[in-house]
Amino acid sequence: MKNFVFISPNFPTNYWKFCAELKRNGMNVLGIGDCPYDQLMPELKSSLNEYYKVSSLENYDEVFRAVAFLTYKHGKIDWLESNNEYWLEKDAALRTAFNITTGFQVSDMEAVKYKSKMKAYYAKAGIKTARYHLVYDYQGCKDFIAEVGYPVIVKPDNGVGASSTYKLKNDDQLNYFFATKEADVLYIMEEFVNGTVHTYDAVIDANGQPLFETGNVTMDSIMDTVNTNGNSCYYIEKNLPDAMREVGRKTVEAFGVKSRFVHLEFFVLNDDQPALGKKGDILGLEVNMRPSGGWSADMFNFANSCDVYKIWADMVAFNTRTVPDAGAEHFYCCYCGRRDGKNFVLDHNAVMAKYGSRIKMAQRVPKALSGAMADMMYMCNCSTEEEKAEYYQSMLQEY
Repeated sequence: MKNFVFISPNFPTNYWKFCAELKRNGMNVLGIGDCPYDQLMPELKSSLNEYYKVSSLENYDEVFRAVAFLTYKHGKIDWLESNNEYWLEKDAALRTAFNITTGFQVSDMEAVKYKSKMKAYYAKAGIKTARYHLVYDYQGCKDFIAEVGYPVIVKPDNGVGASSTYKLKNDDQLNYFFATKEADVLYIMEEFVNGTVHTYDAVIDANGQPLFETGNVTMDSIMDTVNTNGNSCYYIEKNLPDAMREVGRKTVEAFGVKSRFVHLEFFVLNDDQPALGKKGDILGLEVNMRPSGGWSADMFNFANSCDVYKIWADMVAFNTRTVPDAGAEHFYCCYCGRRDGKNFVLDHNAVMAKYGSRIKMAQRVPKALSGAMADMMYMCNCSTEEEKAEYYQSMLQEY
């Protein structure tokens, strides 16, 4: 029996489903988390063979000791994973320390965590990216802006999500950024791309081949959602466009991805942009070597009439998928996160009455996710572009 250590299996709350499918596939599933055992969801408890509580997952030494104990008790650890961007570097450090070869090592982290380092791999794949400058001093930034013009985007070179990401439109905003930025954080400055964010989401096997592919489209910038406390809207594609499939696979190959769930982000240009390309061209944005956050895995299932938790667990256990894809009905699965304090025409009861069984999930968003995903979320399956447009228009209409 292979030993799988799952870091923080209780967050996000839907991640117990990864553990459940691993256990069904015959894995010995060992959880490490900071949540007391008696507070774990019953579904998670039944999906774990053992749970080791630490006082803080931030404390590497304590988590190291937990892995050491589980190794002593159960034997060599075959897999260690959190499927979570926040713990990606700690996961790699633990794999390296315990010689767990089924995932990224410490030496792999620069390429997949630092936005500036990703550029070379996109170039290797033949995919353009925005021009950039690492923020070391004020004059260097001024020189870069003289080349690309305002606006520019600044964000941590090694950051999670859209945290501390800003759009600077003039010198006053540049000056304010320099006066208030965190001194110990290295920022990357990029030319502004007038594009819509599309993604390539896939489960990749040990040979670098996809076992499952889909993608999503973000209707509003996550940066703007976070910075303006706005609503959050994105949807899973009914069918992944061939062009996105092609750039996704090229990126997977360039980064040498194996045995992972990936969430790769791209811009599709809304208009011609002389230095970057023509309207509709695809540019690399950044790679995320884990599943898309929140409830995206559930949305993949709703959109594709499948079970990506099982597909991922099959990849881990068997390096293949045991459930065929042929004949599955596909939909647009549309996420609408609504911000508290807004006067929406449709209240909760009206939403549920209008869309009925098409609403696949409706619940409050945890505070840890609400910055990017708003406060109350609804997922709805739509069969056509027209249905999708009507859904968002009705959900966001205010009085």
